[in-house]
Amino acid sequence: MAVPLMSPQEERNHVTFTALMRALSHPGREQRLPDTGLAAFVAIGDALVDLETSYYTPHDALAAALVRTGARFLSPLQARYQFYPQLHDQHLDHLRVAPTGDYVAPEDSATLVVGCVIGSGPAVELRGPGIRSAIEVRIDGLPAAFWSLRAGTLRYPLGWDVFLVAGDRVIGLPRTTRVEMIE
Repeated sequence: MAVPLMSPQEERNHVTFTALMRALSHPGREQRLPDTGLAAFVAIGDALVDLETSYYTPHDALAAALVRTGARFLSPLQARYQFYPQLHDQHLDHLRVAPTGDYVAPEDSATLVVGCVIGSGPAVELRGPGIRSAIEVRIDGLPAAFWSLRAGTLRYPLGWDVFLVAGDRVIGLPRTTRVEMIE
């Protein structure tokens, strides 16, 4: 039986999508992406965003790269995929209005793709499905208010799914993951 070969772009999308799904299945465990830096955000966009979806990013170069996906560029109030290569305090107003879904259509929540530093900075403890008891992760480069803002959106099955990206590494935080700051 012949198996069709993937093009380099299809292979990149496949590897990226697989890393993202593993990241959500195993919250707090690092997964590897085939690209690094802004190219990692473009690869994630290529793997997740298509004609049926929408996106938002305040980053001009990333917005220009995501145009070729055919997805609609919408405001943070409406966009289902939101990309923040660097999340600054001024972006928190965007997150405050990001969709969290509703009880009829929880899938209408936003998925956030956020740049950060993994392995240094404040420690957080993660608990929930996909985690045996608890896991501790150090994450830096996020506004301090990000964690409380995220916690305020979670009313299962509502809330955001979050991908934290650092270079070619990604950590997934599904809306079922509880995050607690460690003093």
